[in-house]
Amino acid sequence: MIWNSLLVATGGMAGAMARYAMSRWIGKRFPVLFPLGTLSVNLSGSFLLGLLMGTNTGEAFSLLFGTGFLGAFTTFSTFKLESVQLTEQKEWGLFAVYLVLTYTLGIGLGIAGYQLGLFLQKP
Repeated sequence: MIWNSLLVATGGMAGAMARYAMSRWIGKRFPVLFPLGTLSVNLSGSFLLGLLMGTNTGEAFSLLFGTGFLGAFTTFSTFKLESVQLTEQKEWGLFAVYLVLTYTLGIGLGIAGYQLGLFLQKP
């Protein structure tokens, strides 16, 4: 039990740091109103979690990387906050694009990652 908690905590710390670094890097590289950093983090995280689930790597790696790292790397709360901010700024088009891209591409990339994981498992 303690080992599992340590795996999640270690992965979570690394995932939170990676999200912060990637979001800041993208924000500096592409200084636009649209939340590209959060979108990039959430979409790449969706793909990687799908890949992880499709490859069936085992409980310890799933706890470390799936629950810990990817759980902290992706961010539903920041996505919601940025969505609210876009509506407060009356950026209705960007708000709609952000929602559609996040949900449709997120689910699509999760499925694609899962299918790739299953494919990689075939002998």
